[in-house]
Amino acid sequence: MDKASVVGSIIGVIACVTVMYMASHGHFMMFYSEKGLIMVFGGTISVLLMAMPIENIKCVPGYIKRFLFNKGISTIETVKLMSTLSDKARRDGILALENEIEKIEDPFLAKGLRMAVDGTDEEIIETTLRLEVMAIQQRHAAGKKFFDLIKLYAPGYGLVATLIGQVGMFGNLNGGIEVLGHMLAIAVVATMYGTVLANAVAGPMGDKLALRSGEEILSKEMMLQGILSIQAGDNPRATQEKMLAFVPNTARRNMKLAA
Repeated sequence: MDKASVVGSIIGVIACVTVMYMASHGHFMMFYSEKGLIMVFGGTISVLLMAMPIENIKCVPGYIKRFLFNKGISTIETVKLMSTLSDKARRDGILALENEIEKIEDPFLAKGLRMAVDGTDEEIIETTLRLEVMAIQQRHAAGKKFFDLIKLYAPGYGLVATLIGQVGMFGNLNGGIEVLGHMLAIAVVATMYGTVLANAVAGPMGDKLALRSGEEILSKEMMLQGILSIQAGDNPRATQEKMLAFVPNTARRNMKLAA
């Protein structure tokens, strides 16, 4: 569970509900607008269906799971893992890694090590794994795009609902203050729906996915360099130094102190 995502979401909900309570004195129904919901959420769904293939839409639960849970390996953990594998390969031979492959949960690393153990040419390993990285980037880009579309178009449909409410208000100037207030409420509440959906939900989730994607791609690049170094028979220290090149200086110093 990504604690930062959960805590941030809870704080946002608490802040929003608290201000709504203070503004309405507990009468939360004043923030409900059936017409606003239909326009903003219905319109946003229509945009998503028009802009993205249905295969990507089906992956939405995975995008949300990715936001809430982070199962990726950190750069420090990657350095330690590749150093351990390099030590074992140098000490017992690369074929000794065959038993370690079954214990590795990361399919990318397992695949690369299996190719190295099988004696696959270095260029083929690098080409194959880089294609894997490109595929991962493409999947991540689709997830980011999903939330970017919501962030872009939800406020727009909120504005459309606002304009519709204003047209209804001007068209019912003789209907009395109750009718005018009802139409004005539709206009204002719909704008609120679109703004909250874009800035409190889709925006942060999309940005978190982008950060997670960058971290995973960096981890995969580290694994790739480590696999090539192990296959080449490099000294374990040389392999570790290649890994440390991807780690910030502060974390690098702390890791060496811990070692």
